[in-house]
Amino acid sequence: MCQVSCGQWMTAYMPVAQTDDWATPQYLFDEWNKRFTFVTDAAASSTNHKLSQWFGLDHPDEDRRDGLEGQWLGNTWINPPYGRGIINWLEKAHKHDSAVVLLLPSRTDTKWFHDYCLTATQLHFIRGRVKFGAGKASAPFPSMVVVVNG
Repeated sequence: MCQVSCGQWMTAYMPVAQTDDWATPQYLFDEWNKRFTFVTDAAASSTNHKLSQWFGLDHPDEDRRDGLEGQWLGNTWINPPYGRGIINWLEKAHKHDSAVVLLLPSRTDTKWFHDYCLTATQLHFIRGRVKFGAGKASAPFPSMVVVVNG
């Protein structure tokens, strides 16, 4: 590993992200919402939630601040934080009664990919790189959409 000028550590492949709050592009959400008519946005924020029923760390209702602990209603959209916790979102998605659609980094070498994505109902790799929220550039990694119970 090496240290970059801002004092953050990085791997040989990718710098450490400054945030994990990356808004889902509206066109991508709309495309999947047409197919599944989502009720819950399980990993959002007050500035980027796509539905009125949402969970996020800054939700005004303290009971709705943890999407992993909260009760998802109906078909659920998830663009989770892209860290080691992805496996927790996938585990919960597999236990949910309705369809769950997750926007995830395409990391086909990970345990969570092999254990949960390959057993999902649908797996769609996104051509090109996704440009999240108001970002100036596209993500430095490929993305995929995973459909569980759908």
